Amino acid sequence: MALLHGFTRTSRVRGTSTGAASPAPVVLPADDEVLLDAPDDALGRALVGAADGDHTPAVELLAATRRAGAWEHRDRYVRRLARFARSRPEWLDTWRALAPRDPDGLLVDAQRAVDRAWDSPARIELLREVSPLITTAARSDSRDPVPWRLALDHARGAHAGHTYVEELWEAAVRRAPHHHGCHVAALRYLASSWHGSHRECFDFADLAAQDAPEGSLTQALPLRAAFGYLTDDCGPEVRRERLDAAADRAVALSARLPTGQCWPAELRNLLTYVLVRLERWQDALEQLRLTGPYATSFPWDRDADDPLGRFLEVRQTVRTAVAYGSPTATMGSSDSASDRPRGGQGGRLRFGDH
Repeated sequence: MALLHGFTRTSRVRGTSTGAASPAPVVLPADDEVLLDAPDDALGRALVGAADGDHTPAVELLAATRRAGAWEHRDRYVRRLARFARSRPEWLDTWRALAPRDPDGLLVDAQRAVDRAWDSPARIELLREVSPLITTAARSDSRDPVPWRLALDHARGAHAGHTYVEELWEAAVRRAPHHHGCHVAALRYLASSWHGSHRECFDFADLAAQDAPEGSLTQALPLRAAFGYLTDDCGPEVRRERLDAAADRAVALSARLPTGQCWPAELRNLLTYVLVRLERWQDALEQLRLTGPYATSFPWDRDADDPLGRFLEVRQTVRTAVAYGSPTATMGSSDSASDRPRGGQGGRLRFGDH
């Protein structure tokens, strides 16, 4: 297995030098125009149909993603539909009864089962019971990486061994070498099983990003590693330059994605979170401009029971910081030095090949 090497970039100068022209003010949507976890039009139609007890729009939506090999959209749709089915299950239960071998219905049902088990105090036992459903979903379409992302999530919750997860990982990347969802699942497994080994997580994320095509969401995997480090007090410190490099790579990816659409919103919300923790206020404001009216529960639900309210609060903090040239608050529950990025040394990790 190849050694994974990170890359660094020196921290950029923040603020505006005396006499420099002020940037044009950024106009953001009003607070009452901001939407939380807004679906795109295709997913919206499927959710409306499901609310009426009609599974047909969801069937058509997921079949289209499978035909087109649109795995990132498929992954996102499956997670959202499964979440909806937990509170409104009739449409999915009807779908499963009418077409028990349908690969799309199987996958949504498996995601729902994992989500339900995850929230239970008996998580490990319940997840073991779900395994056959995930296996059936994975066998129903040999091209689809999404069941393998779900299998990796399942393995993390079930405290599966590293050898078994390596096998799942190899099966996932054979199907889609750069699938973002599978990479995030693998990164979260590494962070969970090797708690505190943030440098090793960065190594894995950096190599995956370096190998990924320019427009792939996997380009933002180091951002996930940075988020994990910044929200966890455990483990050796990571150099500030490495955190900035992760943010810079995600900024470049964000600039290539469309504006005015909701599907890139989670990336931009997460990027905003990390940029604020790094006190890169101008960069954070630009991401808020690009994301427009689209807030996402993740990552704001980490800090608050009201993620929309937290998003709006942070948005105002960023605007104030840019306007006055200095921050008025930091992310997290306090303004202590422990909430800020720390210095440290890089590391290395072995975890398969990409």
